Amino acid sequence: MDIIALLAGVAFIAGFIDALAGGGGLLTIPALMAAGVSPVSAIATNKLQGTFGTGSAFLAFARKGHIDFQRFRWPAIGAMIGAGAGSYVLQLIDSGFLAGFIPVLLIAMAIYFLAAPDMSDVDRHSRVGMAGLFAIVATIGFYDGFFGPGTGSFFTTALVALGGLGLVRAIAHTKFLNFCTNMMSLLVMIAGGKVVWIIGLPMALASILGNQAGAHTAMRFGGKGVRPVLVVMSLALTVKLLSDPANPLRMMLHF
Repeated sequence: MDIIALLAGVAFIAGFIDALAGGGGLLTIPALMAAGVSPVSAIATNKLQGTFGTGSAFLAFARKGHIDFQRFRWPAIGAMIGAGAGSYVLQLIDSGFLAGFIPVLLIAMAIYFLAAPDMSDVDRHSRVGMAGLFAIVATIGFYDGFFGPGTGSFFTTALVALGGLGLVRAIAHTKFLNFCTNMMSLLVMIAGGKVVWIIGLPMALASILGNQAGAHTAMRFGGKGVRPVLVVMSLALTVKLLSDPANPLRMMLHF
């Protein structure tokens, strides 16, 4: 029970960060793996808590009128198609390979957060048409179905840089798209029997609370200031995973 309570606490913090800037999975997936959950089940269980959390944040933004459902209906479909494909491919991957691959993705996330451009709250003209936005969102959706951490930041950056949205509106639509990807991924993972329910449900409740707090903070103050925390956490968690003598990447590099 102590482990479950600790994981729920991590889910609350991750939900808060996720609603602001994305990247909450950088906390929850390594925490689940450190608790002894296999890599695929860790990602699947993270989808359970993430679906409830992003759904909660999405509703908070929707109630305030920040989401344009008419414009984003096709990107939402693209997000679900990509996420379903990613989750299906994930279940075909050897878990040993995945355990070694996750630190590589975490390092990539840290580099991304360091290099990503600053974002404005002002709406601009979109640089891509609907077909381009559909393709971009579907690609990010595939990544979310396959792994997940940083998806929110990818969506937000794409919507600001290419979709022409201001930061707060981009965060709002990110929650909508991320809810779609999480929901589709969760359904595929449930069908594959990969979700650890006894851990995932308490984390889901905590994630709802964290996402609600983060969404209201984002609407009031914007999503700035979280990126340095995500960089530090992603690097710290990479070191944690590589400290495991059984990690395939550690063995390959002869740490």
